[in-house]
Amino acid sequence: MEKLKKVIERYGRWSALTEYTNRIETHISSDFSQSLENAKALLETISKEICCSKEIEIEATASINNVLKKAFTAIGYTSTDMVTQISSALATIGQQMGILRNEIGATSHGKSLEELKERNHKVDELTKEFFIDATVIVACFLIRTFENENPRLKRETVESKLVYSKNEDFNEFWDNAYGEFVMGEYSYTASEILFHVDYPAYLTEHKAFKEGEEGEE
Repeated sequence: MEKLKKVIERYGRWSALTEYTNRIETHISSDFSQSLENAKALLETISKEICCSKEIEIEATASINNVLKKAFTAIGYTSTDMVTQISSALATIGQQMGILRNEIGATSHGKSLEELKERNHKVDELTKEFFIDATVIVACFLIRTFENENPRLKRETVESKLVYSKNEDFNEFWDNAYGEFVMGEYSYTASEILFHVDYPAYLTEHKAFKEGEEGEE
């Protein structure tokens, strides 16, 4: 679970998933059906978020198999990719989580007192470890693959991007310092080149210019 926690910590948009990871860890020994329920919910939440971001509709009655398969499709894997074939197998594991949870859950279909007492012993430690590890692997893969292809830009960064034509004072200052560059029949001012070739550098110099102006006031 630590590996998944680190991935969630790295990508802030998924921070709400810690509610699931905490529940999974809390109930592993005392009530594994709760851990399974939250592991299943965690995978569904990740898959639905990915599909929502990609504007892929998920039916309200869709099984966890279908939800996971759609998530893999949403991040770009076709039905012929080995990863998708593997995902289908892993999705089946997700479905088995639900089945096992129904078998050992405290409230599912009611239990006799003896069944209620013995239900947690139906799952051995290796099986528990397998289900939790499978959840971690699939969750980490989905989140990391999605984030690598869809980095989340901060709204303020997008909104604050400078518009070249609206910064004539700085452009003139920079052009006076470095002039114009001629390439055959083409010529470009220094500020144009800086803006379009190395925007971060333009931003840094623009900030320094503005701070210099404020210091003179």
